[in-house]
Amino acid sequence: MEHLVLASGSPRRKELLRNVKLSFDVSVSNIDESVDETLAPEEKVMKIALEKAKAVLSQYPDSYILAADTAVVFQNQFLGKPKNEQESVEVLRALSNQTHEVVTGVAILTKDTESVFYERTEVTFWELSDEEINAYVASGEPKDKAGSYGIQGLGSALVKHIKGDYFSVVGLPVSRTIRELRNLGFQM
Repeated sequence: MEHLVLASGSPRRKELLRNVKLSFDVSVSNIDESVDETLAPEEKVMKIALEKAKAVLSQYPDSYILAADTAVVFQNQFLGKPKNEQESVEVLRALSNQTHEVVTGVAILTKDTESVFYERTEVTFWELSDEEINAYVASGEPKDKAGSYGIQGLGSALVKHIKGDYFSVVGLPVSRTIRELRNLGFQM
């Protein structure tokens, strides 16, 4: 079996890989994630994922390195992690009864091969009352989530429907990632 290293400390990405019975180690890359803000969302997330993977590859030159980056985009604005509860409330009000995009970039590297791709998923929220928004924000779940919600947790109640890969919204398009690993010669 090949050696896989996840270049991320994300608990959600770790869980997704465990769910498909992949064995892996974790090595968090502490790269500067600021990039040219004029880049399209898919270019931005792929660039950051690639930089994360490159940073870890030097430590594990005989391994497959997997890195990802996820962005929430609404009306051409990147919605990062909220600075405080008020910002979460404002973001959720803006997303209420609207469709936004979640774009996840993935990079898989070995010393000899490279695969970089992205998945885009449209997420539509229900019309949310102030009571729903305030209760969700009070739960604490939005505080460390881009776009101020987690689709895999309490935030699932906010989502009317999605078009695309659910797991990409969580943080890693699992099915495509497995196929790309296999295409690069990874033995599962």
